[in-house]
Amino acid sequence: MNKNLKLTIYKPNKLKRIELPLFSNKVRAGFPSPAEDHIEQKLDLNQFLIKHPAATFFVRVEGDSMKNGGISNGDILIVDRAITPQSGQIIVAILNGEFTVKRVKKQGKRLFLIPENPEFPLMEVTEEVDFQVWGVVTYTIHSCMHS
Repeated sequence: MNKNLKLTIYKPNKLKRIELPLFSNKVRAGFPSPAEDHIEQKLDLNQFLIKHPAATFFVRVEGDSMKNGGISNGDILIVDRAITPQSGQIIVAILNGEFTVKRVKKQGKRLFLIPENPEFPLMEVTEEVDFQVWGVVTYTIHSCMHS
């Protein structure tokens, strides 16, 4: 069913505080001003990205069923299993024994898993399928380096 998607799941190592420089000014997509190149505070990515350490996992994606939703092949998802999913959110689910990443949508009493790629079919979750929400995707780590 999900032959084009493979997920590799990692548990974060013991969370250490790692503070990185945070520029006080927002970065413009146009011509930068050299006068704005100063750092006012530090940002710890563990504290910023991980709200529930015991329930958070990193998941590497293989496949392109969510490419139009900002999730590309090779991206790392931060998945929080402590969050209850809401309609419209992206989730990691187990569907008929296989992991999948899809946008969940509730319409009345019906539940759908929606891919973000028109080459993949929409899936309705019915009583006939084995379905379990595994976690909610909170962030995507996406490389901007193209090789």
